[in-house]
Amino acid sequence: MAVKRRRLLQASLAAGLMPGMAPAKAAAAQAKVLRYAFVVAETGFDPAQLTDLYSLTVTSHIFEAPYGYDPLAMPPRIVPLTAQALPEVSADFRVFRIRLRPGTFFADDPVFKGRRRELVAADYVYSWKRMADPAVKSPSWAAIEELNIIGLSELRSEAQQLKKPFNYDRPIEGLRAIDDHTLEIRLAQPRPRLVQTLAQNDRMGALAREVVEAYGTDIMAHPVGTGPFRLTRWRRSSLIVLEKNPGYRERYYESEPAKDDVEGQVIAATLRGRRLPMVDRVELAIIEESQPRWLSFLNGEQDFMDRVPPEFVNVALPHGTVAPNLAKRGIKLTRTLAADAVFTFFNMQDPVVGGYTPEKVALRRAISLAWDVEREIRLQRRGQAVPAQSQVMPYTSGYDPAYKSEMSDFDVARANALLDLYGYKDVDGDGWRELPDGKPLEIAFATQPDSLSRSYDELWKLSFARIHVKLKFVTAKWPENLKSARAGKLMMWFLADTAVQADGAACIQRLYSRQIGNRNMSRFEQPDFDRAYERLQLLPDGPEREALFLQVKRLQLAYMPLKTHVHRIIPDLMQPWVVGYRRPLFRYEFWQFLDIEPH
Repeated sequence: MAVKRRRLLQASLAAGLMPGMAPAKAAAAQAKVLRYAFVVAETGFDPAQLTDLYSLTVTSHIFEAPYGYDPLAMPPRIVPLTAQALPEVSADFRVFRIRLRPGTFFADDPVFKGRRRELVAADYVYSWKRMADPAVKSPSWAAIEELNIIGLSELRSEAQQLKKPFNYDRPIEGLRAIDDHTLEIRLAQPRPRLVQTLAQNDRMGALAREVVEAYGTDIMAHPVGTGPFRLTRWRRSSLIVLEKNPGYRERYYESEPAKDDVEGQVIAATLRGRRLPMVDRVELAIIEESQPRWLSFLNGEQDFMDRVPPEFVNVALPHGTVAPNLAKRGIKLTRTLAADAVFTFFNMQDPVVGGYTPEKVALRRAISLAWDVEREIRLQRRGQAVPAQSQVMPYTSGYDPAYKSEMSDFDVARANALLDLYGYKDVDGDGWRELPDGKPLEIAFATQPDSLSRSYDELWKLSFARIHVKLKFVTAKWPENLKSARAGKLMMWFLADTAVQADGAACIQRLYSRQIGNRNMSRFEQPDFDRAYERLQLLPDGPEREALFLQVKRLQLAYMPLKTHVHRIIPDLMQPWVVGYRRPLFRYEFWQFLDIEPH
């Protein structure tokens, strides 16, 4: 009862009412608010400068790419967003023409001086050029470079070589605004799946040039897009508040779930025709530790529980269903096999675990074999995962659920035999192996100072003890580890990746040599892999492409630059008043597709 009274008081105050005023009027004015928590702090909200999931979750609701996804369709289906229709594509997949929908406007901002600012094709040209600007230092540049947009790399090189400001005004053949509502992209090589890149709001959304130039280095705090929400409050690493964009165009809920998708059909029938977005405000707290995040959901302070913490899976979901005490309260569950992969990378340039000679490959493969994936799933993840056989993720091209590899094997005897065979002996009799040249062998493993990371550290200790290899942990906050990983300063690190599109080639981009310093944290460089990856970009889907996927999976296994552990099953919980949630697969964009019932 205390929680209900507090929430009623908060609603009254939010509506500008004082306690004691007419309750009917207070209820009528109550805003629909979605509240939940991030487990990691954001970094900012400029699409060109971001890589972390949490910041990109926010930008995906502020900015809009030309295309998006049907919120319920399985398999995922791309639909027009700011575009009028799917692109007109040349037969060789090198020319794409996109016609934009007139009447799409940026959210109001003081930079516009009171006038409505319409989205035009030149805004996409400018926004995508920004990722090529050396001064922006965009981590997305490597992915944009792979598209081979004619003239864009040359424009970047000119700025770098002449040490001049990037020339945004110079026309290039590969990115042109034919008119205000027609955009043309020309590529040097075929890209049959380019439309998947153009369906990423978080990175490929349009910015207005005058906004970027007005806010300068503070642009991370001033995201102004055409999307359904706008940022209204930001307390770094603590609170993010977004409100419905009052100038958002007329857009209504529509979806075409599969006919045998019972849940999807119910959601579609319930929400069809409602104007988007349906919620008025989104409040995001930052709660890094699992227990306070879990308690805040139980106490009704959060409407949505993004990923039930592993420590509480058995309490919340005994036997895979909602616990009776939670079910009585109307709390709802969704469980999704995610398009993701949990992995540990080895720094291939490190003198201890790196290198391509047989003894270095043997060390990495022995470490992989000493890790008990089934135990990770059973104990750490409470059954909420499946073993992974490669870095290619579920629901993406190249993923085969029947494919089995050594990646998921647990074989301590074989691991020790490998190390013995390649000269990793206990020379001094202290119980720990040395390097083949007799020098000390010690693995420095990066980790974080939170309880979940510490629980995995215990499993790593056991894993390394099985093969008699010394292990030490190097502890830092997650963003610091990310920075160090990109700089090649970590020997090993354990983390996860989520697919951003349905093309499986994007999953294995982590092993492409031109991504070293960005996504390729293992700094893996292997000519056969690179050639296969580049060929994957050119081919349409089909048997020849599937054969290449098999080749890159085998190369990952042969050299073991990273050990892929599992694909996670993600349980999310919702309060009974949350309507329409389904976890997205290739982007984390869902706020506008939810409604909040009176409660």
